[in-house]
Amino acid sequence: MTAQLNYLMCAPDHYDVDYVINPWMEGNVHKSSRDRAVEQWQKLYEVLKGLVNVELVPPAKGWPDMVFTANAGLVLGDKAVLSRFLHKERQGEEPYFKAWFESKGFTVFELPKDLPFEGAGDALFDRSGGWLWAGYGFRSELDAHPYLAKWLNVEVLSLRLIDNRFYHLDTCFCPLTDGYLLYYPPAFDSYSNRLIEMRIPANKRIAIEEADAVTFSCNAVNVDRHVVMNKISDRLKQRINDAGFNVIETPLTEFLKAGGAAKCLTLRTIEVPIASELADVEPSIVEARIVELTGHLLDSGIINRALDLVTDNGGSFQVLEFNLGEQRQSTSLAKIRISAPSHDLMETIMGELIEIGAVLQDRDTSDANLEPVLQDGVAPDDFYVSTIYPTDACVDGEWLRCKNQRMDAAIAISPDGKTATCKLLRDLVVGDRVVVGYDGVRTVRKPEARDTAKKEEFSFMGAGVSSERRVELVVEQIAWELRQIRDRGGKLVVSCGPVVVHTGGAPHLAYLIREGYVQSMLGGNAIAVHDMEQSSMGTSLGVDLKRGVSVKGGHRHHLKVINSVRRYGSIHKAVEAGFVKTGVMYECVKNDVPFVLAGSIRDDGPLPDTVMDLLEAQRLYSEQIRGADMILMLSSMLHSIGVGNMTPAGVKMVCVDINPAVVTKLSDRGSVESVGVVTDVGLFLSLLVQQLKKLDSPVSVAV
Repeated sequence: MTAQLNYLMCAPDHYDVDYVINPWMEGNVHKSSRDRAVEQWQKLYEVLKGLVNVELVPPAKGWPDMVFTANAGLVLGDKAVLSRFLHKERQGEEPYFKAWFESKGFTVFELPKDLPFEGAGDALFDRSGGWLWAGYGFRSELDAHPYLAKWLNVEVLSLRLIDNRFYHLDTCFCPLTDGYLLYYPPAFDSYSNRLIEMRIPANKRIAIEEADAVTFSCNAVNVDRHVVMNKISDRLKQRINDAGFNVIETPLTEFLKAGGAAKCLTLRTIEVPIASELADVEPSIVEARIVELTGHLLDSGIINRALDLVTDNGGSFQVLEFNLGEQRQSTSLAKIRISAPSHDLMETIMGELIEIGAVLQDRDTSDANLEPVLQDGVAPDDFYVSTIYPTDACVDGEWLRCKNQRMDAAIAISPDGKTATCKLLRDLVVGDRVVVGYDGVRTVRKPEARDTAKKEEFSFMGAGVSSERRVELVVEQIAWELRQIRDRGGKLVVSCGPVVVHTGGAPHLAYLIREGYVQSMLGGNAIAVHDMEQSSMGTSLGVDLKRGVSVKGGHRHHLKVINSVRRYGSIHKAVEAGFVKTGVMYECVKNDVPFVLAGSIRDDGPLPDTVMDLLEAQRLYSEQIRGADMILMLSSMLHSIGVGNMTPAGVKMVCVDINPAVVTKLSDRGSVESVGVVTDVGLFLSLLVQQLKKLDSPVSVAV
């Protein structure tokens, strides 16, 4: 027997499955055999008595789960942190365990009553490094971990549980002697698995499979080189034996019905601090921030979205204040405390929260942190990355609205502190002051925009409307908006690919340009080449669009067009010379509509007007987009995504493509203000022109 080790157990005098607070209890209420439970508990008790000293806490009637003493608290030296149970069904156990700890001379620390922490069920000491692995996600809160670090003076590593079958850390994670670890990786999120792999060498990690996990093989008691558990497969047993351990199996099936096994039924009450080699590591790396959200938080779904993204990114939250708007047009206010297990995860969470309009509230000053640019084209570390939404930066107590708003840029503050500008990394110069971190930054999300989007979604995608009619409804709405934009002198930018020509849409796009609906056109080398090929040779990619058949030698037509335009020197000169007499490029030249053609590695020629300098093409695109009211994206995924990244919020984007993945990709890139139309682009343009002609036609009134 190892005399220096001491374990606490509680006889199952009142044990039963009386309620359901975890998945294992479902279907097992009052189905546990008392006699069998006593027999199994007694066998475990006898096994442990042969290895360590075992003490008993008297069972209390009415608290059937008191038998699971691992949840009594957490012990280190002469200190004990008392559990704060999440469920009321177990909260009555707390005073009994507190009395036992005090009777043994422990200094008892108690967490705030609204901060759940379930003891050694969710906190396990590494047996070599001396740090504390602490779980959260189901029963214990992340905010409890800094208390553990402070009270026990130990480094705490937070692990997030994501499978509710393994609701406590000790159900899927068992540190073993000499730094070995028995664990079930799918029970943890990716960050936690990376943290485990960083701390535990591969040759000491014993990852188990689901078949062993569900029999609670990880819920084991480790005493020196002995591992006591409920059940184990022969394969896993061999792996543990090969690591130098002796496996002792003792059936605990009656306790599995309540979601526990060997480890749950015991609490190690002699834990000696181990000096860690990582002396410079902070005791706890859990970060906490307070954010404020205002607006129509409930009907817009913003509050749910905010809380979901916190938990989805491995964080935890506590709503400190929530003031609900009393009238339909009244806004609500929420103050939320956000916790994250690392600085990197907190940065991720804060970035996403700020994107939906959250403002940090937990600093003495709201001013943004500014750092100078020390090398042209290189921002300081941790610089704030802009989004498509209008963004304010606080400088010297004053909120400055960012100019040239776009996503994936840095925010540069002018020398006098009066102007904030979104600048691409390549445009930063030495001496610029750039916003770093998330303090003093806020984005503006207008409730009106969310309401409008919701109405459009229901009007376009409402139940009982055929797919053909859906497209027609979208086209009717877009046509009406285009008419409004033109009549008020607004700006429509068209981004298009060669599919416009291949599908017969070029004459319709040419009509839009000729009639004054288009103020700028963006595309690649191909859209211009194939448009002029159709104009001068009647083909597109060598196909006669009127007959739908390939023309002999047609595969050379586009190269002949490129060669001819290069001879003239530019598209403008080719039009003026009469080589190009119709089509999209013809109408752009004749109606003074500016166009930018951005080149790529696959371009033939290219045309003399095609900009092969990528950075210059991006700059020219950005200039043309500025001031746009709407952008019409026609079957060009590459150019559509690029344009979407440059476009600020508030500009309506209509993406038309036969491939739904293109529309999805655009949304994934952050261009969330897009309306997707999944249809043939030629058909779309034909319907759009028809609808515009209806709007332009005088209305006949019967007399």
